[in-house]
Amino acid sequence: MVERAPGEDSAAEQSAPFPDTALPDELVGYRGPAACQIAGITYRQLDYWARTKLVGPSIRGAAGSGSQRLYSFKDVLVLKVVKRLLDTGVSLHNIRVAVEHLRHRGVQDLAKITLFSDGTTVYECTSAEEVVDLLQGGQGVFGIAVSGAMREITGTIHEFPAERADGGEHEEPVNDELSRRRRDRRTG
Repeated sequence: MVERAPGEDSAAEQSAPFPDTALPDELVGYRGPAACQIAGITYRQLDYWARTKLVGPSIRGAAGSGSQRLYSFKDVLVLKVVKRLLDTGVSLHNIRVAVEHLRHRGVQDLAKITLFSDGTTVYECTSAEEVVDLLQGGQGVFGIAVSGAMREITGTIHEFPAERADGGEHEEPVNDELSRRRRDRRTG
């Protein structure tokens, strides 16, 4: 069960921790093998989670033999969070509840969340005050900062092949002057 941590009403609005240019556009997706490598899971896990509707591809689902699922950046982020929750011993039932809650959030909203669990319940905290309130109960918990998982993914995701769902050409964001000049020279 995902619960809001005590003191949730005092959460201050935070500025976006990631510039929009660091995140792929919502039509850009990653095929199954790339999504597995980025999230650190096996293809068997990916397939099982898609078939059981834990985390499925939001851009393009499999539609018969030979078709390729296409996972969005948010899908890959949720896959990574699920993997971390599983690694810490949270039950698949509680992970399903947490994922259902996260599914309704935008990527920028997810970056503001830290998930905590005592092994039974998953708690969502969006401010330092909520974390302190949760920890004051004396219960042993572990936390997963979604923004940390997001930082890991944004640091490596550009190394993997991506494709656009609309068939257009996917152009990687350029983060430095030298790369920008090389790209401009290639495209004329």
